Amino acid sequence: MEIRKKVHSMSIIFGAMVPHPPLIIPQVGKGEEAGIADTVNAYKEVGRKVAELEPDTIVISTPHSVMYYDYFHISPGATASGTFSRFGVSPSDWSMTVDYDEEFVQTLCGFADELSFPAGVAGERDAALDHATLIPLHFVREALPEGSALPKVVRVGLSGMPFSYHYMLGMLIQKAALDLGRNVVYIASGDLSHKLKKDGPYGFDAAGPEYDERIMDVMGSASFGELFSFDGDFCDRAAECGHRSFVMMAGAFDRTAVKVRKYSHEGPFGVGYGICTYEPDGPDETRNFLEQVELAKAEKMAKLRANEDAYITLARLTLESYLERGISPSAEALHEQGLLPELPPELTGTRAGCFVSLHKEGALRGCIGTTGPTQDSLADEIIRNAVNAATEDPRFPRVEAHELPDLVYSVDVLSEPEDIDGPDALDVKKYGVIVSTKGFLPKRGLLLPDLAGVDTVEEQIAIAKKKA
Repeated sequence: MEIRKKVHSMSIIFGAMVPHPPLIIPQVGKGEEAGIADTVNAYKEVGRKVAELEPDTIVISTPHSVMYYDYFHISPGATASGTFSRFGVSPSDWSMTVDYDEEFVQTLCGFADELSFPAGVAGERDAALDHATLIPLHFVREALPEGSALPKVVRVGLSGMPFSYHYMLGMLIQKAALDLGRNVVYIASGDLSHKLKKDGPYGFDAAGPEYDERIMDVMGSASFGELFSFDGDFCDRAAECGHRSFVMMAGAFDRTAVKVRKYSHEGPFGVGYGICTYEPDGPDETRNFLEQVELAKAEKMAKLRANEDAYITLARLTLESYLERGISPSAEALHEQGLLPELPPELTGTRAGCFVSLHKEGALRGCIGTTGPTQDSLADEIIRNAVNAATEDPRFPRVEAHELPDLVYSVDVLSEPEDIDGPDALDVKKYGVIVSTKGFLPKRGLLLPDLAGVDTVEEQIAIAKKKA
């Protein structure tokens, strides 16, 4: 799927990266908002700037609209309303109604349909405006002259799809703005890490402060290409909220130079809040970040494929054959076809349990395994688990053939389990762990060694018990 442009849109006239802490609304915070004074003051400046620009349309990408794994929901309809009633504020004290830009939505969905891009107005669950949409609009409304109406709004949800798809949707938003001749402000709503403090509502992880520092460096310098370098597991550990929203805004500024202003960053309550703004400064073909990332990814994948061992190659060729031709081949058939080099004896002459894991753009895409041998050989075990990792992992939809070029494979072969006397015998980097209950219908959980984000034996055991 490709989006190419020979013209440059200046219709995105302003962009803002903003957080959405409910307590920033005085009726919610009741004084607590004073604890994030830098964020409040920066937000007011952003609101004034948007009001001065008098845009035709405000596009908001929000993490708190409906979110699907493989689809972007764009809010339909003519109007929508929202309140902070879930935060204890009566609708009579605070409410908002906005007009949607239906023509913009129709144009955007049309461009998505032309490319078979997974975005549209289907799948609405709650028409009410979410707080990540209401809070930015609150500051714009506060800055408007008395009696003035808010600009029309387009509300776009995020998805579980890779960052590249979020960037592409941003490019389509830019294209729609150009096609319609709209002056558009893009607001990327999103908090940073939710793991900044042990006494915060979500606890602490070392990835939290690291994420905040990195993302503020990236967004504070408009180095949008670096957004793709954040590993999915790292983002999960940091419990970030807005990364995909920021990537989508970056796509809306594709091939456009920007003047950036870094306003504020703070996180006194354990959640990171950052504000930066962007003004277009003319076309710049060197800021084609998606193309650069795709080229680098292709080169990286070529190196990975060239350095695969027999285990990885067997898993990959099996899945490619299964998804493209509906056939789960034997190792011997792959060898006879010249696709697979001669298999080492440990693959054909031994039996063992194994796990096959699939990753896509740094995030887990599927993992299935066996704790002991269930097939005639380790090769057959890998073949079976490769197919099941793509089709039977209940955490994910089935892998589709178009995803094959983006998959990174790993195969972990399990040695015979050993009984141990206690946790002191474990090494989280070297050994996996199996926990089980006794009695009728025992439960069992397994966790592989050396997993990102699992740093202690206690964590390893706790996760294995949870899986059991």
